[in-house]
Formats: sequence, C-alpha cells, structure tokens
Amino acid sequence: MLNDLSSPAALAATRRSGKPRDMVAPGPDEAQLRRILTAAMRVPDHGKIAPWRFVVIGAEQREAFAALLERAYRVDKPAPTPREIETLQQFAHQAPVLVAVLSTPNVERPIPLWEQELSAGAACTAMLYAAHAEGFVGGWLTSWAAYSPEVAEGLGHPGARIAGFVFLGTPGKEPEERPRPDFDSIVSRWNG
Repeated sequence: MLNDLSSPAALAATRRSGKPRDMVAPGPDEAQLRRILTAAMRVPDHGKIAPWRFVVIGAEQREAFAALLERAYRVDKPAPTPREIETLQQFAHQAPVLVAVLSTPNVERPIPLWEQELSAGAACTAMLYAAHAEGFVGGWLTSWAAYSPEVAEGLGHPGARIAGFVFLGTPGKEPEERPRPDFDSIVSRWNG
C-alpha cells in the first residue's frame, strides 16, 4: 500500500491529518506498524537518549484504556455527565491503531529539556509521515488525557508527559484539505 515515493517531498506535501473518528479498518498490520514506529525512532535526538516511548494500545485493550481514561477523568471531575463518559469511550475506541507517544526526558544528561521534548513531538510527526507513506491516514490528538499524570502512569510511565495519541487507519472519507499558510508570509531570507 505504499504511495508513490518517486518524489519524497511531493509525497510529504500530500499528507493530511485524518479525523480518528472517521478512520476505518484496515489499519497498519504488525509489519507496517513496526516500520512506522522504526521511522519515528529516526528523528533528531541530541545525545542519542531516545527521550520518548511508544505505547501501542491494541484493539483488545481499548476497553481497559477507556476505563483508565474514566478513572483519570474522575480525579478532577468526580461526577462526569453521561455525555462526558461517552466522549471518553469514543476517544478510546476510534481508529484501528492507537499509539500513545510519551515524552520521557533524561534529566541526568546535559541535553536541554526543550530539545528532548521537541524530539518527542518530532517522533509524532515522523509517525504521521511514515503512515502516509504506507498508504494510511493518521491523526495526532492530545485532549485532556495528554495532560493527565494518571493516564501517563496508567500507561506504565509515571512522571512522563504525553506528547499525544497517534491514531492510524484507512480514511473512511477523504480527509479535508485545510487552508495552508502563504509561503511568503512564513519564509524569509536573513540578510545579515
């Protein structure tokens, strides 16, 4: 299911985020997911410390993940509405493949924290581009869960910060093109 790689820049220019709720099966199989995650591990990483971890939340674990989200949500909001619980359920069950990306900086190393956090964000981005190259669509979401220490702990990484949840699958409908910035308003040449 590889897209045309004759021009990697042209391929990259066609990547669009898909809405996880619109993604359908199939998602990446184990070999494709391994290639996607391996590509994400090739991002810039000052000091070669791999300041990120990927937690694949399999289809068989989605119900347990939904329960984790509900427990964590109730820490700050003990009496959620039925609609809020339904939203948590939907978040946990959308898209065929779900990967939580955690920022796990090594504070013992002299590498600036900001650089380590940027590396985790780059890993999310690389995952989206690799999924696109494999012929899938991806969506990188945060939501309140990315800021919940309880969710990070429940995913096995207490003290980590969640850079995002990357959802992968086949588009149920073609992702919409969004307005892009004007090149000349973003790019300039420094003239010293």
